[in-house]
Amino acid sequence: MNQKIWHVFVAILISMMSLSHIVGAQTMQQNTAALNARQQSMVKIAALTASGDLAQLKVALNTGLDAGMSINEINDELTQMYAYSGFPRSLNGINTFTAVLNERKAQGIVDTQGRAASPVNDTRDKYTRGKATLEVLINGTDPGKSGGIGAVNPQVETFLKEHLFADIFDSDLLTYAERELATIAALASLPGLEPMLQSHMNMGLNVGITQPQMLALIEVVGTSINPKQAQIATAIFNEVLASRRQQ
Repeated sequence: MNQKIWHVFVAILISMMSLSHIVGAQTMQQNTAALNARQQSMVKIAALTASGDLAQLKVALNTGLDAGMSINEINDELTQMYAYSGFPRSLNGINTFTAVLNERKAQGIVDTQGRAASPVNDTRDKYTRGKATLEVLINGTDPGKSGGIGAVNPQVETFLKEHLFADIFDSDLLTYAERELATIAALASLPGLEPMLQSHMNMGLNVGITQPQMLALIEVVGTSINPKQAQIATAIFNEVLASRRQQ
């Protein structure tokens, strides 16, 4: 290959690489644009709390406050995270949030406390309320103690109904869709939780999360946590979509 042909070849190769980079960047922007600033902040806060990256969580918490999330809303999300990533990660997140609020206050930033959750007027017992909430999420009938984990470990099944899906989900500071965005982000950020991730992706779609929003969530996990987890989440989401098309 003479020198002139070589230069032409190199120029074409560079152009193709540049075009690929531009297309990739545009695709990422289009995916991420499916989530508004508040939703992106919620996804990052959940993912970084679950993964334990407190330095980046601090950035995400600041961004969330700047995006208009109230202190009570962020606290509600961090509280929910203990159900999906454990008390230690949740408490680390809350301690990090406390430090962020103190730093912002010292800088003269006045953050919005926000309203408290509305009183629960539902007179049903917590187990019944939690079971009803779960059935909205799964868009079906939950077997309770007659099947699934309820038949094997009724104690944990009761905890799930009364505490997670009643005590936590009863709070109307976050919508079911927002709670599922946070849950999916947390589960997608942690290895080895594919079955749970698949279940919650289905729940998310059931309560109004769109396919573009789910792809945007996965994109955020890839950039905020690591690409490997995003690849796993993408494969799981494809399985979810394929299964729903067959129904």
